[in-house]
Amino acid sequence: MPIRFATVLIVIVALLLPVVASGQRRSRLADATVDYDSHFVFTRIRYGASLGRFGGGGWEHDYPTAERNFAAILDYITNMRVRMDGSNILDLDDPRIFENPIIYMSEPGYWTTNEDEAKNLRAYLLKGGFIIFDDFEGEGMWRNMVAQMKVALPEQHFIRLDVSHPVFQSFFNIKHLEVPHPSANVPPSFWGMFENNDPNGRMIALANWNNDLGDYWEWSAEGLYGSDPTNDAYRLGVNYVVYAMTH
Repeated sequence: MPIRFATVLIVIVALLLPVVASGQRRSRLADATVDYDSHFVFTRIRYGASLGRFGGGGWEHDYPTAERNFAAILDYITNMRVRMDGSNILDLDDPRIFENPIIYMSEPGYWTTNEDEAKNLRAYLLKGGFIIFDDFEGEGMWRNMVAQMKVALPEQHFIRLDVSHPVFQSFFNIKHLEVPHPSANVPPSFWGMFENNDPNGRMIALANWNNDLGDYWEWSAEGLYGSDPTNDAYRLGVNYVVYAMTH
């Protein structure tokens, strides 16, 4: 049953203060995977470009704090079995992506794919997988993400979502989509890709364009961006996971 907004506000503030105050280290990236045991694992996709902001590979931004904080919230407020002791970093051509019903890509504006990766991604999505694109803004980054998806799924296209779509009502009853980008003055929007291009069918990809939910997750305990948009970012993420796990 959906939880009221006031409830999640209390939960997120109370839960994340001890999680991040324990001293999580924002270090350079190391390869990471956990052994499959049927629990939900936050799975981040690695790609070859290293042109992201601040000199690092854009796909790694907010790692590992964002996934640790998000996993803590997901474990606390849902009945899902969530791995709290680690997360995955996988390439798109890795067969282990099929062990993970949801995959996440940061900064797809810098993403490039090859034939093997595109073939594996296509098979994954059509078999029941779900990909979340996050942390990208501007027309150029949008066009790149769409172009790379066309390599895998040339027949598919993105459809703009409004708040009435079931993905925004799957756990929390989200009332609005006015979640601002935490560090850029751009209008946020949310886009879905569906099987057979049918918006009433199963969504296989969701793009948070002109937004950066991962940044909100990473800095939530410090209160860098304020409680209201931070809580909204968690609500969206939880809804994405619950939707993907039930469709």
